Amino acid sequence: MQAPLLSIQNLTLSYGGTPVVHDVSLDIRDGETLGLIGESGSGKSMTALAVLGLAPGHPRVAGSIRLRGRELTGLDPASWRTVRGRQIGIVFQDPMSALNPLMTLGAQITEAMQAGRGRRERLARAAELLHEVGLPDPARMLDRHPFELSGGQQQRAMIAMVLAGEPALLIADEPTTALDVTTQAQVLALLRDVRRRRGMAMLFISHDLDVVAAMADRIAVMRHGSLLEVGDADAMLHAPRNDYTRSLVAAHTHRALPRCGAARRGNGDIVHAQGLCVDYGRARSRHRVLQDVDLRLREGATLGIAGESGSGKSTLARALLGLVPPAAGSVRVCGMDPADRRQRVRYARACQYIFQDTSGSLNPRRTLLQALSEAQLAAEPATPREALARRCAAMLEEVGLAADMLARFPHQLSGGQRQRVVIARALAMRPRVLVCDEPVSALDATVRNQILDLLARLREAHGLTLLFIGHDLAVMRSLADEILVLKQGQVVEHAATDALFERPRTAYARQLLQASGMAAGGASVPPARLHAPGSAHDTRQAFAPPASVGPALALHL
Repeated sequence: MQAPLLSIQNLTLSYGGTPVVHDVSLDIRDGETLGLIGESGSGKSMTALAVLGLAPGHPRVAGSIRLRGRELTGLDPASWRTVRGRQIGIVFQDPMSALNPLMTLGAQITEAMQAGRGRRERLARAAELLHEVGLPDPARMLDRHPFELSGGQQQRAMIAMVLAGEPALLIADEPTTALDVTTQAQVLALLRDVRRRRGMAMLFISHDLDVVAAMADRIAVMRHGSLLEVGDADAMLHAPRNDYTRSLVAAHTHRALPRCGAARRGNGDIVHAQGLCVDYGRARSRHRVLQDVDLRLREGATLGIAGESGSGKSTLARALLGLVPPAAGSVRVCGMDPADRRQRVRYARACQYIFQDTSGSLNPRRTLLQALSEAQLAAEPATPREALARRCAAMLEEVGLAADMLARFPHQLSGGQRQRVVIARALAMRPRVLVCDEPVSALDATVRNQILDLLARLREAHGLTLLFIGHDLAVMRSLADEILVLKQGQVVEHAATDALFERPRTAYARQLLQASGMAAGGASVPPARLHAPGSAHDTRQAFAPPASVGPALALHL
């Protein structure tokens, strides 16, 4: 039997005597893709970082990590430099934090190359790599900085930089989590094509079972730092042995279920936009990012706003919140103009925002009690001090968290717990409208379903009107009454949810449905279908470079 390229045996990482990864054993062979899946906090990324000697905080490491028989644990810094980037490359979830914002793409890619080439040859090779990953006009791209690219383009540039080192093993750590479904499919196809042509092995880490099913030959499942199950991808999807694996498979089928009931709806329009246009930039560089958007939403209803990166979803949300002024047209929410500064306090009590980045929207220096108290006092300034803790405890309990968590700081919570706190803080203002900007895109399937169920329950309990922004139509299906589809700043389709899923009128809507794992007619595509060569959902097909997204537009959306 062929010896493994990477062999992890009985790996344990401990902090202060507490193991965060416990007794993990995995093998990856040349040319193989191993999918590593599990909920947030399961130890997936810690295991991958340990392979590169990059586990944070200097944990105590026990066990063995061997690359082609060479022991990696205990290497000195000079020895690690011969491994990182040269033999093992890694693609991170957030390319913007992994790329140097002060360096051009050309400088960063050539820096990752092995010695022995002249400057002109290195730049020519960098252009070849940018072409290989599907970026348009590679010679021009060499002079661009990361912030001039869209999220999908940044991820492609990151992959090009990793390929410059010609590694035998590529670690892809949640490389598509922050991308829209169309770009996600393109990046997955790119990774598969690169792996096939170069004969690389890959450790593909994700919390999304559908994505792992599209990529992996074998799948390993982790939970609470322990390895629960390893097996062939098809067998794991159809006949998982472990109860937790079965729950993951069930969680990924949940999102395709039909909506359960309908929200209580009023007769009047609580959100109304007519001919809404938004421009970005100044003077000659000014360009239009939203064009003639019309929408009406009745009180108590839920509108899903869908589209890929750069479509204008978040810009529309900001216009509805008064954070960007309209260049033309009008907006009214709860009868108020969001851009009217004289009504900001009153408007904030009527319309609240739930951010995608829960870490960035909570003050890391404030406890949950302090964060929720601030919102409570903004809503009811006369709240007695002795009643604040009691009110805040009730807020946490309403979103499914224990009252004894009030003393914690945001960094002491999981991603799902932080999202619940953000929702509780928004509800403290007693809003009538809640704008949810990609609130579940970074969460694993189990937690995602819990948050969606929570939003549906709160909508019913409080009579909320929801605007739910996302790129995954399948996620919206169980929540939205109607869906508005944006493309390049324009509305291409606006229909009731069932009508959109059963009879999409535009090719773009059908493309989003397919990328979300839904067939036309509303049927879900099971993960195993992703393996079918030549199918409409096959991300294993050879990569075809997509049309570029305008970088100036992507900077603002």
